Amino acid sequence: MASTAINPASDALSPADLLASRRSIVPDALVGPGPSRAEIDRLVEIALRVPDHGRLSPWRLILVAGETKDRWVERLLALADTREDAAKVRVSTRKLACAPLVVVVVSAAIPGHKVPEWEQWLSAGAMCMNLLNGAHAMGYGANWLTGWHAYDAQATALLGLEEGQKVAGVVLVGSIAEPATPRPRVGAEDVARWLTL
Repeated sequence: MASTAINPASDALSPADLLASRRSIVPDALVGPGPSRAEIDRLVEIALRVPDHGRLSPWRLILVAGETKDRWVERLLALADTREDAAKVRVSTRKLACAPLVVVVVSAAIPGHKVPEWEQWLSAGAMCMNLLNGAHAMGYGANWLTGWHAYDAQATALLGLEEGQKVAGVVLVGSIAEPATPRPRVGAEDVARWLTL
């Protein structure tokens, strides 16, 4: 149970209002307690409800929490120290430390399949979004990151990725210590138009 969460998600909100109220929470504001094991199972169940052309399941989830997360972050920091941009990537890596749960979404697209790889990649992206919405609906905050550790071969090797697999997103989940600061957003009139032929 997210006892310290100050998430506006509520049973009083309609599903549409709930989706409209979702915000990405800065990593430092994602704190314990995190979701329970039963809540994590439910969150994964929600994540799996994505469009999946051909029923390929072209994604995998890697759940990272507790002492394992601490060791993972330590190893990433050690790798960061070997890079030319060490100071910058250490800051990026530290973002992984606060949230009690990290869900790494892995794109496991099947090359050469009749379902284009692009559609398979999009399905992995949809899984990241479902995790964000699911966490929000359950009263938790979340943030979808990538960062250097999503692209560096040594960093991704720590996750045991198979050949051809890529990190689609690193989703941090936790209770919300501080709400997201409102920010200007584009309006529908800026990005949507009706097709006329």
